Amino acid sequence: MQPQQPNVLNITNSEVYRNACLKFLPTTREEMQWRGWDELDVLLINGDAYVDHPTFGIPALGRWFERLGLRVGIVSQPRWDSLDDFKRMGRPRLFVGVSAGTVDSMINNYTANKKTRSDDMYSEAGVAYRQNAGGKPTRIRPDYATITYAKLARQAFPETPVIAGGVEISLRRLAHYDYWQNKVRPSMLVETDADLVVFGMGERTAVRIAEDFRRAAEISGAPLAVSHDATKAAFKRLKGERGIAFVCGREEAREIQPRLKVPSYEEVRDDKKKFAKAAYFIEYEASPYNGRRLMQDHGNKVVVINPPALPLSEEEMDSIYEMPFTKEQHPVYRTRIPAADMIRFSVASTRGCFGGCSFCAITLHQGRIVQSRSEDSVLKEVGKMSDVPGFKGIVSDIGGPTANMYKLRCKSTEIQSKCRKLSCVHPKVCPHLHTDHTPQVQLLAKARKLPGIRKIHVASGLRYDLALADKKSGQKYLKDLIQNHVGGHLKVAPEHLDEEVLHLMKKPGLKD
Repeated sequence: MQPQQPNVLNITNSEVYRNACLKFLPTTREEMQWRGWDELDVLLINGDAYVDHPTFGIPALGRWFERLGLRVGIVSQPRWDSLDDFKRMGRPRLFVGVSAGTVDSMINNYTANKKTRSDDMYSEAGVAYRQNAGGKPTRIRPDYATITYAKLARQAFPETPVIAGGVEISLRRLAHYDYWQNKVRPSMLVETDADLVVFGMGERTAVRIAEDFRRAAEISGAPLAVSHDATKAAFKRLKGERGIAFVCGREEAREIQPRLKVPSYEEVRDDKKKFAKAAYFIEYEASPYNGRRLMQDHGNKVVVINPPALPLSEEEMDSIYEMPFTKEQHPVYRTRIPAADMIRFSVASTRGCFGGCSFCAITLHQGRIVQSRSEDSVLKEVGKMSDVPGFKGIVSDIGGPTANMYKLRCKSTEIQSKCRKLSCVHPKVCPHLHTDHTPQVQLLAKARKLPGIRKIHVASGLRYDLALADKKSGQKYLKDLIQNHVGGHLKVAPEHLDEEVLHLMKKPGLKD
């Protein structure tokens, strides 16, 4: 496949194009000027092409900041052979946020056989390459993109705080085995120049950072610089926040209490048993209700991982998904972005998963506590689908990491606050788990009746053991699902046929 030339940002000065761009967060100095802005408060660097949809993390975070009254700009898929793209909207007043994108950059760039991919679903036309300044093909998204973006952001704005986040650095926040290099790599925090890292689904944590930095800027009376006393005070406060990770020296680390020491990078690199012990700590300290602060030595540096952020309330979930998303790609793109088309007419009803499958990263990123939107919020979004260009009455999905965990939760807040189980459904469905599928049955029934809706698919994965454990409405849910929400045939993907392997995967056995 031939590398595609990057789009020229200033395609046209027409009023139509201008008005289309004003529905999005600015991506150029010209778009800032259309809004009457002379500077940004926050600059976000995004590894994906710009799609204004809540499934895409950076655009969703940008909308969240916009809701706070901040002036936010997005640079998507910047060239990484120069600083021009990083600097095109100028130095932000508060901070630069960087993310590799919706998926780990190495998964985007390579197949499971370690062959280079020629496509990228999160790029325009699905093309993974473009020409660099020397005219040679180069990947649009660099390997280990968070590291590259953070370092370039630091070079572009040496005194401006740099905050990293996203699934790539969240899952690599401690020393980890890297499949692509077949070795244990150090924490990605050590390899970036980021001042702070937001791990997990970071809306609430990111808001705290923005608010603290805004106060610091008001105190200093100038754009934030890492050397300012007000900025240092903000960093000190934020280093105690949930959902924050950072690197410090050994002397500073000794002052931080309480903490749980994880085997060091050098130990897990050289000793498989120490690696397993570190993995145990990471898994068992992932609960937002009883997880402890983790520390891991990396030479003379220490990686500090605070407890995870608390789950969002139903009201907070509604607020996030009800922001004014266009659900479209930015008008600068001349051709479609494949990932945008895949999720364009989908609706997220939940986030998080308590399945705890051994092979899945969702628990470490989205958390084990399922957070659900209200029925009204979901129905409102489905009802507005007719406003999205190209909608033909078919909703591609209402779901989340697991479709039938909507409104499912622990029956006891006291038990939940103490529980350290990695799964609520393995080896058997927990007796303390509320498994009533009635809320989802009612939600889907109401969604089917909305004007303009011809068909609603449930394309997210299902836990059949959960439905079977629900003696009240599980059968009703499965019947409705099969009759109304599958595309002709219900597809089941057997992940294995060996009982021992299924047990190790934390999946129900064939006998179950």
